[in-house]
Amino acid sequence: QVQLVESGGGLLQPGGSLRLSCAASGPIFSTTAMGWYRQAPGKQRDLVATIDSGARPTYADFVEGRFTISGDNAKNTVYLQMNSLKPEDTAAYYCNWRGSIRGASGYPVSTDAWGQGTQVTVSS
Repeated sequence: QVQLVESGGGLLQPGGSLRLSCAASGPIFSTTAMGWYRQAPGKQRDLVATIDSGARPTYADFVEGRFTISGDNAKNTVYLQMNSLKPEDTAAYYCNWRGSIRGASGYPVSTDAWGQGTQVTVSS
């Protein structure tokens, strides 16, 4: 199965910046998209940003130009640069990978994978 390793979370003050990284590994045949979601305590998991294999990004409205997603297709890695962070950005951030893996038959099988989550806390 595809495994995702995230890094970059932390505690910082409002207005600060943080960069999250996520690397996918495993029997990847092709990658459709990678992205970031976040979940605050007691709330649903929401999309933050995604980037597809053509490097086309999609952002949630609440990003408001503060975050930038980028990726390295060759390394199956995605980054999220977050600037002007607000207390309401506090959440566990989860990396998501969508694509196909080589199945037992040798043919590609569509699937997705999630990282374990990295905590981002914005507080004064």
